[in-house]
Amino acid sequence: MTTPALLVIDVQNAIDDPKWGRRGQPEMEQTIGELLSAWRERRLPIVHIRHDSTDAASPYRPGTPGNEFKAEVAPQPGEPVVDKRTNSAFIGTDLMDLLDELQVSQLVLTGVLLENSVEATARMAGNLGFEVVIPEDAVASIDRTDLRGRHWPAEDVHALTLAILDKEYAKISDARSVIEALP
Repeated sequence: MTTPALLVIDVQNAIDDPKWGRRGQPEMEQTIGELLSAWRERRLPIVHIRHDSTDAASPYRPGTPGNEFKAEVAPQPGEPVVDKRTNSAFIGTDLMDLLDELQVSQLVLTGVLLENSVEATARMAGNLGFEVVIPEDAVASIDRTDLRGRHWPAEDVHALTLAILDKEYAKISDARSVIEALP
């Protein structure tokens, strides 16, 4: 494993807003906290991604309580924060410049929503040549209803999204295995 950067994507108070419906993977914040501890102990690069929605009705809108990072995964002094306005953490941000400066070629992606911002960032990172790892227990999904009206539980959305990303855009793993492989 090369020196990996840990990206914590959109883990803000907004994810608990009822607008999103039922979320699966209730252990996600705790698992991200464990990854953050391992990264901090080893002094490895951590980048926090904050979604600053431009939608006036969004709980992620700047200036609202939802825009704040969840306390259990909040950045510590010196840890960079990249603000984004789209689903991909690369679009319209300085993330690529920051990763170049950190000289990393591997990204470990965590956060929400797996089927939205995490997936968009993983696809872009893979296309840009990064080795991408997604610990399945450090990302979360929500219940979805498809265009035919079929309800998909968050656990199924999670499993299908991971299967789609696996080997094409990312290596799917779990937090324990990622921590055990750290330099």
